[in-house]
Amino acid sequence: MLQYLVLVGAIVLLIGSSFYIKETISGRTKPNRMTWFLWSLAPMIGAVAAFSNGVTWAALPVFFAGFIPFLIFIASFVNKQSYWRLGIFDYFCGFFSLLALTLWAITKEPVVAIVFAIISDAFAAIPTVKKAWQHPETETAAPFIAAIFNTSTAFLAIKSWSFSAYAFPFYLICLEVLMVVAIVRPRIKFGKSL
Repeated sequence: MLQYLVLVGAIVLLIGSSFYIKETISGRTKPNRMTWFLWSLAPMIGAVAAFSNGVTWAALPVFFAGFIPFLIFIASFVNKQSYWRLGIFDYFCGFFSLLALTLWAITKEPVVAIVFAIISDAFAAIPTVKKAWQHPETETAAPFIAAIFNTSTAFLAIKSWSFSAYAFPFYLICLEVLMVVAIVRPRIKFGKSL
């Protein structure tokens, strides 16, 4: 029964992310391409590592946490005005994100892979978190709200409470909540839509 809730979470994430993709194509939302590309890599690696360590349904939300950013990354190429210009700080974070992925490839241990996937994802997130705090009008909260629900379903599907099962979902929920707060805080003050 709980695995169906995981599937519902994935559908909610797809629906919530469709708003972000629509806003990106229209040019109102401006994703940081490096963040969204790297966000697609780390969760996919985390999901594969979890699958290889015997985690099943609980890893599905993590997989979708990588698949959806890849769709957003692709959408950022549709409209030339719908991406955030990269700077030295973005490349710095991207470098360390890729370094963490490289270290994972060297170790090939599932638990170590998950740790490095989290580190990589966090370095990829820093530019977008910073942008969301400084320029919340360039972001859309809907996919992050949907992602909180999607990622939460992983905890309901965990059969064995191991680090491999809960680490990446826990990290993702913390990041998703941080993004929602960064995006909606000025809009709540002025009564704007999410």
